[in-house]
Amino acid sequence: MNESGSPTLFRRPRRRLRAGLAQIVCAVVGLVGGLALPALPPSPAVLSKDIVGALFTVGFGVIGLASVVFSLLFLVVQFTSGTFTPRLNLFGDDPIVWRTFAFAVGVFVYTITAALAVAHRGRVSVVVPVVALLLALVAALLMRTVQLRAFVFIRLTPCLDEINQRTRRVHDAVYSAPYRDTPSEPVDLPAPVMPIRWSGRPVVLQQINVPPLLTAATDHDVVIALRVPIGGQLFDGDLLAEVHQHAIPDRLLLRNTLTGRERTFEQDVTFGLRLLTDIALRALSTAVNDPATAVQSLEQIHDLLRRLAGKELDIGYVADARGRVRLVIPLPTWDDYLRLALDEVIAAASHSPMVLVRLRDLLRGLYDEVPRPRRDPVADRLGLVEDRLRSGFPREISA
Repeated sequence: MNESGSPTLFRRPRRRLRAGLAQIVCAVVGLVGGLALPALPPSPAVLSKDIVGALFTVGFGVIGLASVVFSLLFLVVQFTSGTFTPRLNLFGDDPIVWRTFAFAVGVFVYTITAALAVAHRGRVSVVVPVVALLLALVAALLMRTVQLRAFVFIRLTPCLDEINQRTRRVHDAVYSAPYRDTPSEPVDLPAPVMPIRWSGRPVVLQQINVPPLLTAATDHDVVIALRVPIGGQLFDGDLLAEVHQHAIPDRLLLRNTLTGRERTFEQDVTFGLRLLTDIALRALSTAVNDPATAVQSLEQIHDLLRRLAGKELDIGYVADARGRVRLVIPLPTWDDYLRLALDEVIAAASHSPMVLVRLRDLLRGLYDEVPRPRRDPVADRLGLVEDRLRSGFPREISA
């Protein structure tokens, strides 16, 4: 992975900052609008006493409706956590959620500010109530959109499709090069080695910001090798990275990594497969016993593995403008993906012929599609599934 072709995925998006910033911006715009519009020339005009009550009603009505609608968030998160997997948080992460809330705050601030601004005036421009009405209608439409999104995410198929789409976006951003028969040459990591360790509460490495890390490594003439993959857990004292050749301040690395309490889709190439596997495993548990859901999860897993089969996966090396590797990012191998996506499901599906048959078809399809050097791990798992079918179920099922 060179400097020009890489690290668009590994540039830290600031979603949390944008969420807070959107609310602040909407509130400020509402405040400015609530002060500016009542100052317009009152032509055409309405009596201020006729619209003050209406403005208060619209403002509190919008914020009240937002409170009711956003209570769906907690219900949806609770439902999906209990039904699919506790790690699934699609609705809570949807930008429409915090954008709608930010807009409702802006409408509330505008209407209350405008009502207070016109309370002691005799006449005021008709623009003030018209804008309030239009803003209320837009807020209602946004809240309806939030409701529809909430209803979508309590259904299995849309959830699986959403996980697939988000995972495909991450994979497409990372794995753009086709598979190469020639293995990558090993990277020479110069000595000495200086460790950088995590200090603090347990966290998950969520994202890294590659461009400044690459610049820092080039400027200090070092190679930074991350030792924890994105999505990996960090405890106090764990090795986060190793710096080769020269020492650099720990803050250069730590300020360009984003950590949090749970995994996210933003840069985590394995998170989607982990979710799909979790849904399949929960469906195969004796408490749920829903093999059809497991088969649906395997359909999405099959699609993702097919897209990875013909891609070059050994690309976790970021080079500077002169072609020298400066940053090493641990990424999964083909066998890692198969192990994550299939091994636990194969172990849990021994009592379900429906799931074993789907696993067999999946592995047969992969065997025909993957490059020859990647067939052995597929063949090993295919043999295991076929053995379980032959030993546990009738010939007409296992044929």
